[in-house]
Amino acid sequence: MPIRTRFAPSPTGFLHVGGARTALFNWLFARKHGGEFILRIEDTDDKRNTDEAKAVIYQGLTWIGLDWDEGPDKGGNYGPYQQSERNSIYETYLAKLEAGGHVYEDEGAIRFRSPRKTVRVEDIVCGKIDFDMSNPATHPDMTIRRPDGSWIFHFVNVVDDIEMKLTHVIRGEDHLSNTPKHIELYQAFGAEPPKFAHIPLILNHEGKKLSKRDGGSSITHFIDGGYAPEAVANYLCLLGWSPKDNREVLTIAEVQEIFDLSGINRRNAIFDLDKCFWLNGQHILSMSIERFRELSLPFVEKAGINYGSDEALLAALAIVKPKIKHLSDVPSWIGFLFTEDFEFDAESVEKTLRKPGALEKLAALRAAFAELTDWTHPSIEASLKQTATALGAKVGELVHPARVSVSGKSVGPGLYEMLEVLGKDRVLARFDRAAAI
Repeated sequence: MPIRTRFAPSPTGFLHVGGARTALFNWLFARKHGGEFILRIEDTDDKRNTDEAKAVIYQGLTWIGLDWDEGPDKGGNYGPYQQSERNSIYETYLAKLEAGGHVYEDEGAIRFRSPRKTVRVEDIVCGKIDFDMSNPATHPDMTIRRPDGSWIFHFVNVVDDIEMKLTHVIRGEDHLSNTPKHIELYQAFGAEPPKFAHIPLILNHEGKKLSKRDGGSSITHFIDGGYAPEAVANYLCLLGWSPKDNREVLTIAEVQEIFDLSGINRRNAIFDLDKCFWLNGQHILSMSIERFRELSLPFVEKAGINYGSDEALLAALAIVKPKIKHLSDVPSWIGFLFTEDFEFDAESVEKTLRKPGALEKLAALRAAFAELTDWTHPSIEASLKQTATALGAKVGELVHPARVSVSGKSVGPGLYEMLEVLGKDRVLARFDRAAAI
């Protein structure tokens, strides 16, 4: 039988980074071994589950680069893939338990009668653990159906894993204590349990389980914040797993080649946004200009920048790419390139253009630039430096006024690259505008 793993989130409108990491580990393991990855929606809570909440799951998983072989949107041989549509299956399995004398009614609820034995969990990550289930005071018989007819997670989770022929259940360590209950159900159904692998929890800097209140705990934070999907996927891989060569900057294709459950750490992982930020910068720096354009475009369009043509946009992006750490910052880095109505930063104007002699030097530079016939980075740089020499000035005394004149700011892309992209006529016109401030 091929390896089959799953991710089974509840649609609450929030895809937690812990859930995304669980999905990623399941996906990596299945893909590494040529298996199948299933998406199952556990939507038995009618009050919390909405189509919008499901869309958040699909968007988040797709954004970090995951696909699935079976799921609510794709179908498959073992559907439906939403628990809300599987009630008849659960009724059939409840009848099996009733026929075997494994359940009883208690105040309207249906409870599973524990065999009251020690249950051994053989976990790929945590090792062999024996759970003493003999004491009803510490391990009461679990409810599998509430008095209102709704099903308890433990029951439907096991039934679905049996029906969908899961070979491996890879999930957070907070589910480890549930596993002996699940094994009891497997045994009652006469089914072989899957292999379990409980991965370490993700903690915040205070050592507490990462919650919705912690910054960056939602995948939406990274989507809206201008992170590259490949950087976030890279970071999620490192939360509880590490390659044997201790590399940190990895593509998902590289991780897929070397990923194995034996590489998962036993220790809890500490969530570090600074580390993710650093990885984001590394991935942006190394990605192709075409990929950079693809990821930047939604932010550029949201900012309403009229960039004209793809050629013009690519030229602008090429000169800012080495500086960008968040894709959401791209509009503020390139906006001035596509409008003549940009604002001047008052402090930058005061420090550069108001400096004694600055406008005279700018006028000399304008005159030199006006004579240039080869408007390329090398020629522009040579002309500026020759002008500085002729004036007996330092290069910076021309660079800074020129930068503020054409961009309105004292920081930005490399000056010569910026001047080349703008073109000679626009640069001269911007010099004139700055001289009149």
